[in-house]
Amino acid sequence: MAEHAEGADRLRTVDEHLAAVLDGVGTVDPIELTLLDAQGLLLAEDIRADFPLPSFDNSAMDGYAVRARDTEHASTEQPAQLRVVGDVAAGAKARSGMGPGLAMRIMTGAPVPAGADAVIPLEDTDRGLARVAVHREVHTGECVRRAGEDLASGAPALGAGAALGPQQLGLLAAIGRDRVLVRPRPRVIILSTGSELIEVGHTPSFGEVIDSNSYMLTSAARDAGADARRIGIVADDHAALLDTLESQLLRADVLVTTGGVSMGAFDVVKEALSELGTVEFTRVAMQPGKPQGFGHLGDKVPIFCLPGNPVSSLVSFEAFVRPAIRKLLGKRSLQRATVQAVALDGATSPKGIRQYRRGVLHREAAGGYSVSLSGGPGSHLLAALALSNCLVVIDEDDTEISAGAEVTVIPLLLSNR
Repeated sequence: MAEHAEGADRLRTVDEHLAAVLDGVGTVDPIELTLLDAQGLLLAEDIRADFPLPSFDNSAMDGYAVRARDTEHASTEQPAQLRVVGDVAAGAKARSGMGPGLAMRIMTGAPVPAGADAVIPLEDTDRGLARVAVHREVHTGECVRRAGEDLASGAPALGAGAALGPQQLGLLAAIGRDRVLVRPRPRVIILSTGSELIEVGHTPSFGEVIDSNSYMLTSAARDAGADARRIGIVADDHAALLDTLESQLLRADVLVTTGGVSMGAFDVVKEALSELGTVEFTRVAMQPGKPQGFGHLGDKVPIFCLPGNPVSSLVSFEAFVRPAIRKLLGKRSLQRATVQAVALDGATSPKGIRQYRRGVLHREAAGGYSVSLSGGPGSHLLAALALSNCLVVIDEDDTEISAGAEVTVIPLLLSNR
């Protein structure tokens, strides 16, 4: 177990710790998935069209397939009269043909007959069956979807790195791809440590605490795009923690523990992890969330050791774990977008510390944002955290913000991908 190499009094900055984390997070090998399973992921291959899209000339309207020259000078007063020689339905397996002075009734999506070069919509005709009166002149190519006008055969369809949303999946289906190579959702395993913890559904006795962190962090990891799973509580027992972590190494792309990273005499996480890998425990110049651990277990599986207080654990997740998950997903933007807002409350912050305060972000009717603080700076105030929708950032150089000042705010939006 590596110790923090810097002086005991020197705190690592948030940016320094994030840089160390991102440098220690590699990639997850691409996997092949069906289209619907690939939704929300990033493409890991370049895809070209194997055939033109559309694959044949087809009608864009219900109407009549005609030759444009046969409708020259047609009008309502002097319509062009054409003999109707058949129907072309959508899904026709063979291409029909027609000659000069003729027309064929055609449905939307049906192949345009050989000899025809345009389609006149039904509403511009008398809808005749044996003969049709065309009430206006038609231009060559009108209401015809040309083969390959969307994508030519061999043309690039989507490139590696494309996000697969509904429209991208629709295109892949249209060009016949039922499976694609993607950057998978990283498998994130989350556990809480502490002999004081009990499972949800039990009434705590004196000295017991219901485990909330693992539920909060698992949902946060899922919201970040991970395939996250909670494996429960591990007591402050060296052997039990080792066994639990070792059993998850082959199932995880990322491990997250919460609790047992402070300077307490009963914090066994630091001791146990030294037997499975190299984890560095350090102090970061942030509030809440000063004690942090990061390193690797087994075959280079990244592990985050977050503080046990609930606000500390979520703020730490936002600052360090979420960007790591997004890097594994192949995202270009690793951190949440920030906004500037007018503070409705004043606050103080220790010098040299980046403080994250819970807040409620408001959109003003005249434009812009304002933010009110929710609860105090205490890292145990979970109810105030639940009422918030953002984090208010007070930078290291600021020791005080006044009501009316402009502050940086991190909106905690669900599925902000």
